[in-house]
Amino acid sequence: MSLFAGVRVLDLSRMLAGPYGSMLLADLGAEVIKVEDPDGGDPMRTMGPPYLPDGDSPYFLAINRNKKSVVIDLTRDDGRAVLLDLVREADVVWHNFRPGIMEKLGCGYAKLAAVNPRVIMCSISAYGQDGPYREYPAFDLALQAMGGAMSVTGEPGGAPMRMGLPMGDLAGGMFGAFAVASALFHRAQTGKGTHIDLALLDCQVSLLTYMAQYFWTDGRVPGPQGTAHASVVPYQALATRDGHLIVAVFAEKFWAGFCRAAGRADWERDPRFATNRDRVAHRAEFGAEAAALFVTRTTDEWLARLHAEGVPAAPILSIDRVLTDPQVKHRGMVVELAHPKHGTVPTLGTPIKTADAAPFTPAPPAALGEHTEPILRDLLKYPADRIEALRRGGAIR
Repeated sequence: MSLFAGVRVLDLSRMLAGPYGSMLLADLGAEVIKVEDPDGGDPMRTMGPPYLPDGDSPYFLAINRNKKSVVIDLTRDDGRAVLLDLVREADVVWHNFRPGIMEKLGCGYAKLAAVNPRVIMCSISAYGQDGPYREYPAFDLALQAMGGAMSVTGEPGGAPMRMGLPMGDLAGGMFGAFAVASALFHRAQTGKGTHIDLALLDCQVSLLTYMAQYFWTDGRVPGPQGTAHASVVPYQALATRDGHLIVAVFAEKFWAGFCRAAGRADWERDPRFATNRDRVAHRAEFGAEAAALFVTRTTDEWLARLHAEGVPAAPILSIDRVLTDPQVKHRGMVVELAHPKHGTVPTLGTPIKTADAAPFTPAPPAALGEHTEPILRDLLKYPADRIEALRRGGAIR
């Protein structure tokens, strides 16, 4: 896909939030140059178990496709000089160092903007470039905790629960990619670069959406709802004879069809359940009756009945079933990746489709430092003797 064709991103990030976001840019056609440390590069290169047969990390493979890799020692003056030369040729500098680290390296935004006034820097950090928590380190779990997500995840009355997906990190990558796209559009109009200060905590707080507004409206502190919804009944998972499914009667127009599918036309006339407001007020009674009913048929039987009435319903799929689901495969969300060491391996596709895009065929993650010499030679026009001197001195690899 070529929506970002011609955009060059220097990616100094590591772990999950940063590399995931830069991968989104790479999937859309940006040239992403991953700048890694000489001492092993991104720690995610060794994240596991599990591991691929030669010890490579599937975690790293999942979030670093379509990128190039150069190795530069940014603690050395000659290494930083190489980075600044790359900045002159870049559109975006993307990093997730803790606040102040880029300045200590002599690579803060003011320095980079002096070298390239059009450059966009996206600084991803846990709590932002300012504020009382600026210096605190954090990973996904801390952001889910601090941002309220854990307090509303899990069963009612249960202990705080981490979301299975690492949304503290993933949200940062998505917001970061969106912010960079916006900054590129702004630069196209004004010619000016900018510095994006993206805090993962801010991203988590923004996802509270209606829950925050509910609290400001009635003063009630939201808690765990399990699979249910605070304002809608039925909107939940239900056990069947052989598994589970979800029903989502999010609009009143689906209620009559749900009652017909359930074989309970009387629910429509029951004053406890006649409207959504009634059902919310009598959530426990309805839940008990629905639970007793749904265990009498299999998941497939219920889905057939519900879909025949146009009721939003779905099975709860394990990851292995998701990855073989016909709709998922039809939409190209599982693709083949040609890996130089492992042959053809499956990986996830991109959710972004455009009318004129060719089929999504990602390139494998680069080996550590695979593109150091070609980028310095072809992009920066360094002569061979300078590259060799930098390599001997330890500035590059």
